[in-house]
Parts: sequence; structure tokens; C-alpha cells
Amino acid sequence: MGAWARAGLPSLFDARLSFLVFVPAVVAGSALGGVWPGALAAGLGVATGLLLGDAQPQVAEAALFLVVAGAVTWGGEWFQRVLKELSSRETHLRLILDTVPDAMILIDEKGAMRAFSPTAERLFGWTAAEAIGQNVSLLMPAPHREAHDSYLERYYRTGERRIVGVGRVVVGRRKDGSDFPLELAVGEMRTKEGRFFTGFVRDLTERQQAEARMQELQADLIRVSRLTALGEMASALAHELNQPLTAITNYLKGAGRLLRLENASVDRVSDAVDRAADQALRAGVIIRRLREFVARGETERRIENLHSLIEEASALALVGAREHGVQVRFALDPSADLVIVDRVQIQQVLLNLIRNAMDAMQDGGTRDLAISASTLDEDHVQVTVSDTGAGIDPDVAVQLFQPFITTKRAGMGVGLSISRTIMEAHGGRLWFEANAAGGADFHFTLHRARLEEELA
Repeated sequence: MGAWARAGLPSLFDARLSFLVFVPAVVAGSALGGVWPGALAAGLGVATGLLLGDAQPQVAEAALFLVVAGAVTWGGEWFQRVLKELSSRETHLRLILDTVPDAMILIDEKGAMRAFSPTAERLFGWTAAEAIGQNVSLLMPAPHREAHDSYLERYYRTGERRIVGVGRVVVGRRKDGSDFPLELAVGEMRTKEGRFFTGFVRDLTERQQAEARMQELQADLIRVSRLTALGEMASALAHELNQPLTAITNYLKGAGRLLRLENASVDRVSDAVDRAADQALRAGVIIRRLREFVARGETERRIENLHSLIEEASALALVGAREHGVQVRFALDPSADLVIVDRVQIQQVLLNLIRNAMDAMQDGGTRDLAISASTLDEDHVQVTVSDTGAGIDPDVAVQLFQPFITTKRAGMGVGLSISRTIMEAHGGRLWFEANAAGGADFHFTLHRARLEEELA
């Protein structure tokens, strides 16, 4: 075209500017094709200009044109590279958004969805074509569906961040109307077009199901641990129950003999029956404690009296202590009274520690067992079970709280592992130290309950 213009309208072009008509061709070739189309257009322009020029070759004009054409060609090549890089980045970003496990949703300042990733399509059931342009409240159950626009308006007015920049667990609604838990993180950006919010959504359904299953399995394991502990105590428990049952039998037989006497004393018969009833109550208390201890029940933390909790657990754990010559001392600080715990689980920890202490002192001369509770700080109390046994071997100490590690002659080695799990679930800790008597002190901490928490 430049050549035709140059040939057809020679009178309109000054000799010094005759090559300028070829510049648009160079620009177009460089912008659309890069360096080689631009160089070809420049070469054709120079050749055509020289052929159609005056008799005197226009070398200076041709040289100037080549300089300008070279700059334009280089600029066109740079432009092509920028376009390719931008296209590559866009493709890369789209591939990332298409493959990330989290759904991505972009909304404008009015709450209308502007982008809806493939993961979001699979998660919510809406296609991008259906979702884009709709208000994001489409993905929410009531009452958040109706209140979402007011949430945005409040944020614009006050600047108070409740979700923006803060991850939260909320509930979403699928196209089929089913609700599901999700984790939502929202980021904000400002452009010339206005404010935009990007939401990243993660489905928590499987995670919550797995956590619930894990808690159920853990509760079963804790209960099995209790049964194991009672199995190890079976002989002592049988002896403890046999005593009141034997006494009941003897008292009732004695009452029967008295009744067969002609001059039987009513007072003596009545006394024998009363004693039998007392022993029956004693056996009933033991059985009740056993039933409560092994019952599955629901995991529930409440405000409990620590002293009462320790006394009840000790009554069960110290079965047979007198026959083995174990001397027991209690030191319960009156200020360490109320705690927030699952009663049965903490009693399980105490039972494990007390029975371990008794086993550790079986072969020792001095058998002193001390159980204490004291205020550790404003928010915690500390319970300690101390024995005068042989202590814990250093090689065993480093892995004492791991499963299936035990110092007993016959034991599964799960008691201390379960006990530590229980304490960590209560927000406390369980550890041990060697004491001056050569034995071991096992400590654990619990959260204190203040009076206002009890009344709340």
C-alpha cells in the first residue's frame, strides 16, 4: 500500500519523507508477527522506496527509515513477548484455580458473583454460567441468606472485620438445598472498578466426620483402658466384694439360729439383720462405683468438686491396699476445690496412677502413698500421686508415656498413654519426677472453676 501511494502520488511526498509511508506496514507487521514480519516489511519498504525514488539514490532517507523501522520492529517484538507472557500467566493462573482443592468465588461490592471456579461448581452444584451475576447469598442458608447484604453494608459503614481477613467456619447451601459445613477465608482488593472480595471455600464435611469418628474411637479406647485396669484389679476387687458378702451370710445365719431358739432375743436378731443390711449397702456401693467407672456414657465436662472426685477414685483404686501394707496420706488444699473436668475420665487417670504406685511398692520395705491437691496458679490446680517405690529406670523414662511401654510384670502399657491423652484433652499436662525417697511423683494439672463460672 505504501509503494502504491508512493508511486501514485509522488508530488505529495518530500524526498526526505518519502519512506515514511512504509512505516505503518512495519508497525503492523511487528505488532502482529514480531521481529521477522517487521524486518520483512522494512526490507520491502527500503527496496520499493529506492526503486520508485528519483534517479539520485536516497541513501540518507533509506538509512533513516531503517533506523526507525528497526526501533519499531524491536518494539513490536517486545510487545509480542509481553503478550505471550501475559497469556502464559493467565493460562497458568487458570490452571491453578481449576486444580486447587478450595473453591474460589469473586464477588463485587454489591455481592454479585463475578467468578466461580470449577471447584466451586463441584462443591455447590451450580455452574459458573448459573452463578455469575447472582448474589452470593444464593450459596447461604437462612438467616444469613436474607442478612448478607446488610453484613456488607455494615462493613462499609463501620470497617469492622468479622469475616474479611479472618477465617471462619460457616454453613453453606448446595443447589439441591442440602447444607454443609465449610471453612471460609475472604480477601479484599480495590481497583478502579471498585471493591472486590475473593472467597476461598473448603468443605469440612469429611473432616468433621473424621474428627467425630476419631473422638468415638478415642472414647472407646479410654473405656477399654478402664476395663483393662479393672481386669488387673480383679483379684483385689473379688476379695473386697467377698468380705461384705461373707459377712452378710454369717449375720443372716446367726439371725436364723437365734430365731430357732425358744427364748430368742429380738434385739439380738434385729442387730444381726441390721449388720447384714450394712454389709449389703457396702457391697452395693462397690458395685455402683464399678458400674459408673466402666459405663460408656457421654463425654461431658462440668464443674466438679476435686476433693470428692479424689476420694471416690481412691476408694476404688485403693482396694487391697491395707492387705499389702500400704500407708495412704491425703493432703487436699481447701482452695483447690472446684475444677472443670469429665469426672469419670479424671477418676480413670487417678486410678491408673494410684494402682501404678501400689505396684511399684510391692517389693519395697516402706510403702507410703501420698495423694495431694494444691493450687498451682490463678487458673490451675495440681494433683500429685507420690510413692516410695524403686523409681523409674532412665531407659524407660524417655518413653514411659508411649503406648505398650510398661514396667509391670503383667500389663498392656496403655494406662499412662491414655492418661496423658485425657489430660491433654482437658487442656492440662501429665508428667513425673523422681522424689527424695527414691520413688516417683506423678503430677497433672486441671483448670480451676471460679464461682462466677459455676453460676453462669
